[in-house]
Amino acid sequence: MLKFTPIDESHAPLLRKYYSQCTCRLCEYSLGVKLMWRDHWHPEFAESHGCLVVLNHSAHHGAMFDFPIPLPGEGNVDAALDEIDAWCVEKGAAPSFGVVPEAERERLMKRYPYTTVDNDRLWQDYFYRAEDLSTFAGRRYSGQRNHINKFRRLYPDAVYRELTAADRDGVEDFWQEFHRVFNKENVGAKLEVCYARRLMEQAGAEWARTGCVELGGKIIAIALAEICGDTLVCHIEKALPQYEGVYPFLVQSFAAAHSGGLTWINREDDAGDRGLRTSKLQYLPAFLGAKVRILARNELSSWETVPALKTERLVLDGLREEDRPHYNRLCLDDERNRWWGYDYRDDLEGEWTEDYFLAVAREDFRNRQAVNFAIRLKGKFIGEAVLYRFDYRGGAELGCRILPEYAGHGYGAEAFRRAAEWSLYTLGLYCLKSRCFHENTASRKMLETCMRQVGEDGTFLYFEKKV
Repeated sequence: MLKFTPIDESHAPLLRKYYSQCTCRLCEYSLGVKLMWRDHWHPEFAESHGCLVVLNHSAHHGAMFDFPIPLPGEGNVDAALDEIDAWCVEKGAAPSFGVVPEAERERLMKRYPYTTVDNDRLWQDYFYRAEDLSTFAGRRYSGQRNHINKFRRLYPDAVYRELTAADRDGVEDFWQEFHRVFNKENVGAKLEVCYARRLMEQAGAEWARTGCVELGGKIIAIALAEICGDTLVCHIEKALPQYEGVYPFLVQSFAAAHSGGLTWINREDDAGDRGLRTSKLQYLPAFLGAKVRILARNELSSWETVPALKTERLVLDGLREEDRPHYNRLCLDDERNRWWGYDYRDDLEGEWTEDYFLAVAREDFRNRQAVNFAIRLKGKFIGEAVLYRFDYRGGAELGCRILPEYAGHGYGAEAFRRAAEWSLYTLGLYCLKSRCFHENTASRKMLETCMRQVGEDGTFLYFEKKV
């Protein structure tokens, strides 16, 4: 299974191996964004089948993956996605992709039969032709040229130059003054400045492209970017606003210095900030880069309640309050449940309570992670059938267990077949899976009556049924 490592500066060479050749162009597919926003997104990475797999953690959206980044000619994206799916199944999480390049949206929607899609305008990146920002040529850029000409008249001694690690004190002085004149009250904007200040410490790093505008030995504007594929991704563009025209001077000078041979410049999103949006639009973007958020859903997503299923002798329906003592007895029967292949103590936090098992079952259905059917004989609880481990690609696993005093009468097989029929032909699964221990002869015989054995390992026999 994928094993993730939190991202920090020490991983720059490894991550740049992927990002330097990445064709996604979106700012999230860059080292700078991962470092700059690491305290917000808490990104982690793993390598899989020649691909970089990044997992981000959002307080609002939970765990969200980036689309896998393959090494050209080496990476197997589908295999990396399979690893993501396997990780999600083990964690009981839905595959969620926070920033999907628009070109890959259809691929994921074909992969996952049920999805929700969000394309938030606030986070779309602004893309400019590198040649346009390097030259400001043509009538449409006359306003920017006028601002630059005025800046040069007002500050004839101002120069653009590269930044290095030796400029640390000058950059620190810049930040001190920038904070004094920074007047935005937006919490996100203030946070962005703090994160940018930390990222600017990477000036001099091999991957970072940096520059500044200097006037009389004083730094009045700074910029930092990195090259990803055919795109210069600009992470930081800050200037002291009292120097009229310094921003367009910085934008053009920085683009001319670092975008040679590149096609695009990505100046990132505006996060809904009105002033920032106005400014970015004034530079006439060629297009806005959509960032699609995709959350995979499973077949349970449209079911509000646990249905009632009938067989010749049994009824399968939702667990009830009055089932609690019988359900607890079933779940606490260690001797019988060793065939279940799961020990509740592995997930128990704190002391066990009488409400624990019923609450877990209800929470799993509320999150659409599983559906627990109570198996009833003449209205009395005698066991359960559980549909769980949804893979969000049309597959899930089915298990069944019966109280010991009702064993040996075929009730388990009868309930299992009915739950399997509902799963495949009403719920709409493509593939139903199950497994049993080698030694569990009764379960093996039951599964063989309605499923096909597809494999085994040292512990389990594996069965499935497809439609």
